[in-house]
Amino acid sequence: MYAIVKTGGKQYICIPGEKMTIDKIEGEPGNDIQLNDVLMTVDDNNKVEIGRPVLENAIVSAVITKQKKGKKIVVFKSKRRKGYRKKTGHRQLLTEITVKEITL
Repeated sequence: MYAIVKTGGKQYICIPGEKMTIDKIEGEPGNDIQLNDVLMTVDDNNKVEIGRPVLENAIVSAVITKQKKGKKIVVFKSKRRKGYRKKTGHRQLLTEITVKEITL
């Protein structure tokens, strides 16, 4: 069984028991969270349920395992023949969660 959820403007496949890294969600490691924007579910018999746009009573339960930062992305700006060069970086804040169960 798996579900597709939307959080942080992105869509993720959630499989019970697996760890996944998503955009930052407020909370401490060990806190339980619920992802309510479930777009689609597929059960063990390959029965597909698709929401329009979301499934009403579907919830993905998870637990926060870690708050972390992603890899650094280098942002380099320059203008040719002007001597303008600017180098900065960005590290996205991420949350690592472990999916506990999918309830319909």
